[in-house]
Amino acid sequence: MISTNEFKTNVTIEFEGNIFQVIEFLHVKPGKGAAFVRTKLRNLRTGSVIDYTFNAGVKVKKAQINKVPMQYLYVDGTKHVFMNTETYEQLEVEGEQIESEIKFLPEGASTELIMFNESEILGINLPDNIVLKVVETVPGVKGDTKTNAMKDAKLETGIVVKVPLFIEEGERIVVSTYDSSYVSREK
Repeated sequence: MISTNEFKTNVTIEFEGNIFQVIEFLHVKPGKGAAFVRTKLRNLRTGSVIDYTFNAGVKVKKAQINKVPMQYLYVDGTKHVFMNTETYEQLEVEGEQIESEIKFLPEGASTELIMFNESEILGINLPDNIVLKVVETVPGVKGDTKTNAMKDAKLETGIVVKVPLFIEEGERIVVSTYDSSYVSREK
């Protein structure tokens, strides 16, 4: 159990039958009445964000979240197969559970699976930026540097991002996992 007075950013709690991560919190001590804690919570199962106000000192259950180092191996129909890099145990994960994250993972990539109670998979812990190979794009027009012109490029995982005209097939680029945008060429 954890008191609302001990809330910190990124603490995970079990509340109303769901698992939440504290995004923001503010302790409020009004001139009259009891103190309270105003929070912004992210539901780790659905991704939705809610605002909730707790009375100060209320106890809530702390959720036990584990981050397990894994390597993404391959896709098998609708399931994605991961291997625990410590025990070499393989784990199949349904595609719909990780559909927003899997588009950034090429086969063989290392990542962390976020798990609740060592059985329920909540998602994948991705880095802010990831390096991916361009597999398909139209050739750039020489001399067209007057504007910040962009073109579509299909990456090895299947996602399409806007890249500058000078990027060619076979190059490796850095992509933001936050908004699927081009960051730079690989250094």
